[in-house]
Amino acid sequence: MMEFWNRVLDLASTTADRVGAQLLLDFGRVQGLEKADGSLVTQSDRWADNEIRSSILKVFPDHAILSEENEHGFTDARWTWVIDPLDGTTNFTRGIPLWGISIGLLYEGMPVFGYVYFPPVSQTFYGYWAGDTGLDLPTGAYLNNRSIHVSEDRPSSNHFFSLCARSIQVWQPGFPCKIRMLGVATYNFLAVAAGASLGGVEATPKIWDLAAVWAIVHAAGGSWRSLRAEPTFPAVVGRNYGSYAMPCLIVNQSELADLVLPLMASIRK
Repeated sequence: MMEFWNRVLDLASTTADRVGAQLLLDFGRVQGLEKADGSLVTQSDRWADNEIRSSILKVFPDHAILSEENEHGFTDARWTWVIDPLDGTTNFTRGIPLWGISIGLLYEGMPVFGYVYFPPVSQTFYGYWAGDTGLDLPTGAYLNNRSIHVSEDRPSSNHFFSLCARSIQVWQPGFPCKIRMLGVATYNFLAVAAGASLGGVEATPKIWDLAAVWAIVHAAGGSWRSLRAEPTFPAVVGRNYGSYAMPCLIVNQSELADLVLPLMASIRK
């Protein structure tokens, strides 16, 4: 089984490196078109999507793939890759150097491996999380091949908490941390995994924003709370994830979730 996971990591790393090198050449030089949901898409997104899907199918031809720019319907395949070829497209088009490539692997609907590469800042996150799947797989969360873990700190006015643009209404006097908006869902949550911030919330993320970071955040010891009535995962067979938002809260410790959840009422579903 370890040979399988070595192939998974090698596929993710070599593909992300190759795609990231080209995206760096396009960075800040392309125009985005607005999609129906208000997000942007560029030729670079579509090119990267095709490259990543093609690379996966060459190595794992029997695996299913879900991606932001292509297939949105979740199937009953045992293994499903979920990719966001360019998370942070608005940053990418405006020349802001924070955007990434997200590649996750689900087993029977549960994320078990995640790999996210941020080319402009040369940061690579990856991790494994077996959860209740019963799989035999490696363990741990890593940033540039160094083990990472969430912070053990308690909130203060000198600690960070990330919001997305659609969740700003939760802010009010008395919020226990400094607010940050990074414009990249994956980075919001991975900053928690790395111990750089204490928490983050996303009001309207899609499955390709979350699949890879789920494994990394859990492996790093983070606490994940769905802001829907149902859990974030497992993915549901037959659901169209192109139009399905998955609001969630990520924190370093469950006690912080209990503190800030009452402020999330306006975005809970």
